[in-house]
Amino acid sequence: MSSVPDSEPAVSPLPPAAGGEEGTLKLLAEGRMEVVGRLVEATNMTLYCTVALAGRTAACVYKPVRGERPLWDFPDGTLAAREVAAFEVSQAMGWRIVPPTVYRDGPFGPGMCQLWIETEHEVDLMALVRSRNPALRRMAVFDAVVNNADRKGGHLLPMPDGHVYGVDHGVCFAEEDKLRTVLWQWRGKTLPREAVTALAALERDLDSGPLHRRLRELLTLAEVEATWRRVKRLLDTGVHPYPSKDWPAVPWPPI
Repeated sequence: MSSVPDSEPAVSPLPPAAGGEEGTLKLLAEGRMEVVGRLVEATNMTLYCTVALAGRTAACVYKPVRGERPLWDFPDGTLAAREVAAFEVSQAMGWRIVPPTVYRDGPFGPGMCQLWIETEHEVDLMALVRSRNPALRRMAVFDAVVNNADRKGGHLLPMPDGHVYGVDHGVCFAEEDKLRTVLWQWRGKTLPREAVTALAALERDLDSGPLHRRLRELLTLAEVEATWRRVKRLLDTGVHPYPSKDWPAVPWPPI
């Protein structure tokens, strides 16, 4: 999302909290969408757009299902829904890791629509990836929950206030463990108290709460149950997971 689009929009993007989270989601879901350009570095079709509703405007990323490249290990046409599911988990954990994201119809059919985030361009991503930034530690826990198979440095969006967003969650929520990330600096370390608190609430919500019902609209039952098991495993072990010995633990390229 930090790539430069083919052309710039005529409007300024809204910050995530502008007008409130509910207002931002309504804008993304119901706003009139216009395609401005394409992010050509993305593997799947990724379009830079504007949305407008009732006098409000924002820039966004739109990934239509029809533009998804088939993958051998994920069912066809499911990546957009996985991106939305990642946002739902991020919200349930209270960490705002994933920018506001909805599933909606657009100029090229159904897909995911996510608020465009303007990042702090002066940040050295390689240095950030190696750091002990608390925001990245929360993201490492989040990635273990959603089973993120592709956490690259380029998927980190550092903000001027120190917050770090994560994007590109299309290859998450597989039933079998696929965690691949550049954030292994806490492997085997005891989970911080805030993570344990968030995970305990998440376990209840995944078991029979609103999050369970919402994820069932986006994922298979087996994938939702696997997510619950990953949360329970984190709580039972009390530590950040170790890299697997059965597959590459770091995505390529790492940035």
